[in-house]
Amino acid sequence: MNDELNNQRLIRRYYQYLKLEKGCSPNTVDAYMRDLDKFSHFIKDEGKDYLSAQLDDIHHFSALMIDVGISPISLSRILSGVRSFYHFLVLNDVLKTNPTELLEFPKKPQHLPDVLSVEEIDTIESVIDLSQPEGQRNKAIIETLFSCGLRVSELINLKISNLFIDEQFIKVEGKGSKQRLVPISEKAIHEIQLYLMDRNLLPIAPEHQDFVFISHRRKKPITRVMVFLIIKDLVEKAGLKKEVSPHTFRHSFATSLLEGGANLRAIQAMLGHESIATTQIYTHIDTSHLRKEILEHHPRNMKQPL
Repeated sequence: MNDELNNQRLIRRYYQYLKLEKGCSPNTVDAYMRDLDKFSHFIKDEGKDYLSAQLDDIHHFSALMIDVGISPISLSRILSGVRSFYHFLVLNDVLKTNPTELLEFPKKPQHLPDVLSVEEIDTIESVIDLSQPEGQRNKAIIETLFSCGLRVSELINLKISNLFIDEQFIKVEGKGSKQRLVPISEKAIHEIQLYLMDRNLLPIAPEHQDFVFISHRRKKPITRVMVFLIIKDLVEKAGLKKEVSPHTFRHSFATSLLEGGANLRAIQAMLGHESIATTQIYTHIDTSHLRKEILEHHPRNMKQPL
């Protein structure tokens, strides 16, 4: 408890330092505090505090931020905020050495992946012709990609038997045939249910009956290429000047959750990432907590004002 109170005091002192001594604008102060809060949640989950954090911990935090979809530019800004905080701690004799002193910042890439806003996704959906046989299917595809952050391979292999509508979960088979439970928004559920009404009218062969997304022409599960072509066509019709692929929705999903304040560990577990050394920690997160994280922080679940 004393450590927690001490951390809170340090944060308050740092806030005053930015505001009064450095003369930062209110927006800059808020940005620094938000970025520090991201690091705060991470280091607390590691069982440490600011004073015991080492350079390796900050590298781990940096790698995790990249894994959940934060761009190099945004990560550089976040790490600048963390470095500023440790500079403050050294300046005020709280620490003797700055653990961020040798921290390397990510290099700016030649091309940054595009992220779609909720409004842009709505625009894409608005150009779908629902009078066409495949229209509702395509809308359900877009919503499922954005709501669940699925890889395209996970989308095309999604099974009806793995839809747990009442519980608002779907079971996904990811890389290495590893399964995970992923919460799904009410809007995505609604679009899937509307699509299934159309799908049930198709003469599908028994071996394909359990697949959710079916080609109306071939009466077989849709392919990766088909999903890419569907999205390309819709983006062109919507007039968006961005490079959009199925992965763009996955990237947008992770970015929206992180910006909304969701826990980094919950996001990594949701995405099924395994590039971080401590992935096993994420696999043991209680599913009720995961569901709460996503349903609270995903933009499709935010309650709109009346």
